[in-house]
Amino acid sequence: MSKAFTKETDDAPDEAEFDSGPALPVGAKNYITAVGHRRLQDELKALIKVERPKVVETVAWAAGNGDRSENGDYIYGKKRLREIDSRIRFLTKRLEIAEVVNPAAQTNREQVFFGATVTYATSDDKEHTITIVGIDEADADRGQVSWIAPVARALLKARVGDVVELKGPRGVEAIEVVAIVYPAKP
Repeated sequence: MSKAFTKETDDAPDEAEFDSGPALPVGAKNYITAVGHRRLQDELKALIKVERPKVVETVAWAAGNGDRSENGDYIYGKKRLREIDSRIRFLTKRLEIAEVVNPAAQTNREQVFFGATVTYATSDDKEHTITIVGIDEADADRGQVSWIAPVARALLKARVGDVVELKGPRGVEAIEVVAIVYPAKP
């Protein structure tokens, strides 16, 4: 069938394609730090107040130029609007169920819990430092690991000196907790 006889939404991608966020485990709470929560709120605000209005303006201008079937500004703009709207829905849902945790308020600082910065040693004597954060704020490049990541799960409730088993793609590896640090108490 010719593209001219299809509805514009026939080629629209699934909503899930743009949600761009990891799925929460069934029944799990959406733990997040205050910094991560604020970052999601800021992103949502920027999408609603800045980016979406700009794209709407571009689409309106492009629509006024006539033939929309070969109008790149219009086609890309509509696609971008779907992406933005999907991300807005995703962020709104995630913020609604977010449970903000203050790692500085952790009283048991001898064990690894959410918000801890943990240094651990692998079997080849290399040390790695990670901070256990919420799913939506994980960033491996900055050493921030989701609390549902295998390494975080292995480390949870461990103490300095404990050796825990990390199950990974290369099999089971023993890692030793070297240090546990929490943010300063407020």
